[in-house]
Amino acid sequence: MAAVRKPEARLGGHILADALVAQGVTHAFCVPGESYLDLLDGLYARRNRIQLVTCRFEAGAVHMAEAYGKLTGRPGVAIVTRGPGACHASIGVHVAFQDSTPLVLIVGQIPFEETDRESFQEVDYRRMFAPLAKWVTQIDDAARIPELMAHAFDVAVSGRPGPVVVAISEEMQRSMATVPDIGPPPVLPAHPAPEALPRLMEMLGRARRPLAVLGGSRWSAEGRAAIHDFLVANDLPVAVSFRRQGLFDGTHSNYVGDLGVGADTTLVAKAKECDLFLAIGTRLGEPVSQGYTLFDMAGGTPIVHVHPEPSEIGRVYRPALGIVSDLNAFALAAKATRPVERPAWSGWRAELRAAREAQARVPDYDGPLNLAAALQELERILPPDTIFTTDAGNFATWPTRFMHVSEGQEFLGPTNGAMGYGVPAAIGAKIVHPERTVVCFVGDGGFLMTGQEIATAFHHSVAPIILVFNNQMYGTIRMHQERTYPGRVSGTSLTNPDFARFIESFGGHGEVVERTEDLVPAFRRAEASGRPAVIEVRMNPEQVTNRATIAQLREQARKAAEGAAAGARAPAQPARVPVPRRTAPRPR
Repeated sequence: MAAVRKPEARLGGHILADALVAQGVTHAFCVPGESYLDLLDGLYARRNRIQLVTCRFEAGAVHMAEAYGKLTGRPGVAIVTRGPGACHASIGVHVAFQDSTPLVLIVGQIPFEETDRESFQEVDYRRMFAPLAKWVTQIDDAARIPELMAHAFDVAVSGRPGPVVVAISEEMQRSMATVPDIGPPPVLPAHPAPEALPRLMEMLGRARRPLAVLGGSRWSAEGRAAIHDFLVANDLPVAVSFRRQGLFDGTHSNYVGDLGVGADTTLVAKAKECDLFLAIGTRLGEPVSQGYTLFDMAGGTPIVHVHPEPSEIGRVYRPALGIVSDLNAFALAAKATRPVERPAWSGWRAELRAAREAQARVPDYDGPLNLAAALQELERILPPDTIFTTDAGNFATWPTRFMHVSEGQEFLGPTNGAMGYGVPAAIGAKIVHPERTVVCFVGDGGFLMTGQEIATAFHHSVAPIILVFNNQMYGTIRMHQERTYPGRVSGTSLTNPDFARFIESFGGHGEVVERTEDLVPAFRRAEASGRPAVIEVRMNPEQVTNRATIAQLREQARKAAEGAAAGARAPAQPARVPVPRRTAPRPR
């Protein structure tokens, strides 16, 4: 029997670096700060084990770490300094929270002896991050680093995955301690209860109009393949939740669209008609439920809700059956069931698929650039393992409506609607998978929030291709503005740089696209350059959404106002006086 090696005394900063190694961390994304110099020194000593990615803005660093978490299923790690650094990082923590992405954020902290003096950059992180993270802690004793870091990683991946924040005080990093490292525990995933699958299949056998919706995080390749086989074997119509397009093959005949912001109105209407709703992995939150309008909360429509976190089941909608399970374990168990014989919903599934295909047909948009047609031409030449990242905004509805994420491709987007996510997420994805093509969709507004992270791509020699959709406005807000206050434009117009020259100033590849037929050749040149690339797609500002122009929105608003005014002018109807009903006299 081999002798157990006794741990040696180490500085806290080095113990912390070793704790990351023990948890299997391969990348850490940071903006450096004097509050964690000793951790930086520890990471230098472990530079052959952990790649430290130096970023330009804390929000960008956490977005990169969050993309790492989405792609690998393991906690992404970001490190930022105290005060302003932590405040900037909070955007990414909120993304990870609402997207259920495992993440560990390490924040440098003031010396603990200065606590509650409002020291330079002092923040109480337990109070600050309490509503944004699964757990917040602070390490003031170097001997507790392995224990608390191991627990942080456990919490990040357990149940519903999410972010954990760990503050590290300055002097703790400089103190010596003799303590062993702690690795991850061999925890077996939670499986469905023995009666769960029989009850599910019994309910499915009685259904006539079922609809399955996939969502959630930490799906493995094996789990995704298994749930695909189960859904196809039962010929079920399959939608994905908001920005989860990578969970099911969008080219498959069982795929019927996405239930999220900007969902097809036909799919929403059909979802309200379904007689069995299979929510697998997804939270039944505001985007999926279309503002909590799909179903009544008391359970009028039977819902089967599969989720790894018990508290999410029945949180808003009372399910007919709740199944607490690891998603991959559920998928493998579901695949092993006997499919429904002669399912009664083949026509229903075909009807929903036809609606999806109709939605993806290219309309005849005005102008030299038909973005829908250009994106579909681009889709045909992309590799089968492409990784897409998207920012937030109206532009994002174009690729989700007209493109199809196929099996083997990935799609990363912020379900909390955070602008500035797309570019750093693309860089993070390219760092994790340098061999794969990474394409970012971002608007002109979102690009100038975190577009400086292009410098990080150059610094770490990765080359994502970024499509900047330029319509010179904050398009989503302008859309709502025109619907509510037509013609009264305030705060939504933008003045932009030449985005192609912006990337060229770094030494990258820049293109400008103004016609439909120019996008694919521009993309091929960007890909061939081998450098980080920006393709500026100059859109028609009048076409504010893929379904309406500004003029059409104003006309709709005008008609709505006229209708409201006509209703107000209509004479009031006299109140109806109830007429007493005659009844036969009671017998004496």
